[in-house]
Amino acid sequence: MKNRNKRNTTKLALCAGAAALAALTPQVHAQSSDALIDKLVDKGILTVDEAKDLRDESDKNFNTALQAKSGMPDWVTNYKVYGDFRVRYDEVSSTDNNTHFVERDRYRFRLRAGLIISMLDNLEVGFSLTSGDPASANNFNNAGNPLSNNTTMQDNGTKKNVYIDTAYGKWTALNSDGWLLSATFGKMYNPLQFTPMVFDNDWTPEGVALQGGYTFNDQHAILVNGAAFVEDQEVGGGNTGSVQAPALFAGQAIWNANWTKKFGTSLGLGGYILANSQNLTTTAVPYLNQGNSRTTGGVLINGYTPIIADASATYKLDSFPLYPGAFPIKVAGEYINNVDTISGNNNNQAFWTGITFGKASTKHTWDLSYRYEYLEADAIYDQLADDDNGAYYQHAPNGGSAGWFGGTNVKGHLFKADYSITDSLTLSFTCFLNELINPSLNTPAGANHGEPNNSATHLMADLMWKF
Repeated sequence: MKNRNKRNTTKLALCAGAAALAALTPQVHAQSSDALIDKLVDKGILTVDEAKDLRDESDKNFNTALQAKSGMPDWVTNYKVYGDFRVRYDEVSSTDNNTHFVERDRYRFRLRAGLIISMLDNLEVGFSLTSGDPASANNFNNAGNPLSNNTTMQDNGTKKNVYIDTAYGKWTALNSDGWLLSATFGKMYNPLQFTPMVFDNDWTPEGVALQGGYTFNDQHAILVNGAAFVEDQEVGGGNTGSVQAPALFAGQAIWNANWTKKFGTSLGLGGYILANSQNLTTTAVPYLNQGNSRTTGGVLINGYTPIIADASATYKLDSFPLYPGAFPIKVAGEYINNVDTISGNNNNQAFWTGITFGKASTKHTWDLSYRYEYLEADAIYDQLADDDNGAYYQHAPNGGSAGWFGGTNVKGHLFKADYSITDSLTLSFTCFLNELINPSLNTPAGANHGEPNNSATHLMADLMWKF
């Protein structure tokens, strides 16, 4: 009788503790109470059935406490606050004997913060805010840069801009027995898992996306992504009033395989169609990157329907000097062929290949990586590509400007190193050594010059806190 009373007292204390944890924060509740219950099952104090009943009671108390504390309706089940803060030293310089090049040094910061609210019936709403400089291109001075959340430290400490980075609703219609099916609407984090050669990491597209997949077992899984994104709103000329809005339609399939505990692979195939691209002129949208073939009026000459294939293989060593835990080594690559270029234009292919040692994630972990990239002028739409990967234009191309620009028509090397000082603080160094592939590809009509001195180095040093 004494032992039974002791067990009942223990369970009562656990319920009270779980409710107290719930009153603090959702994350503390989820992590602490479950871990405590699991520990008591392991020690034989609770049976599996008693643990399940206790979790159900704990969840009930948690939801009650959450609703009372936050004032949210009873269909809200959880919420999560997240974000990061980064400071950066950013330098662009020339590796050529180039008298026209002006070295650029900038000190910058980035702040991102967001909230995700989970609801009954597998519904979710999320939004995030970000710092950032204005686009500062073609009368878009009040709009944020679609490819960057960096804010430059300047102008006697002026107050800085804050923009809506994401604002979306999501419905997960199916997530059981290995199947996954969800739909996201609004302005979202990019669901397409192409690399920065295709889409800049800071690009948050607007439209609708579908994600589906099936997990066969612990070794094999298939993921399928589809999306329809709005690129701009344009109205046709004349008296028709027809809308010819540029849009991006994309699809992707990925096969992830874990062949052993140490060896895994990933294969992907996809692409996109850029519809009504003739309306994406250098004056219709912010013109930030360069490289695509354009007329003197800034109109795209080619269409953009790139086919994109990627592959990677990862092997984990049991240990490695100065690295805690298993040490991953990853080789990867990506190939692109744009099948929608005009006859006679062969500047439609791209590839990169590289290797990464380690992975910076938790305290004292690190990674070193190298990549060689060859991105021809019309392989992809230049305004969505990585804006950190660029070269120098001595003379303004059709529709563009002289100076250092990211985009396409670029080849070169990328070196990167990351070290996680703590679980939340990471130090990073990134260096691009690039040059233009075809120095005279987009030279204005009638000009007899090319770009003989176009090499450039882009160096970035980052310190980032995440929460």
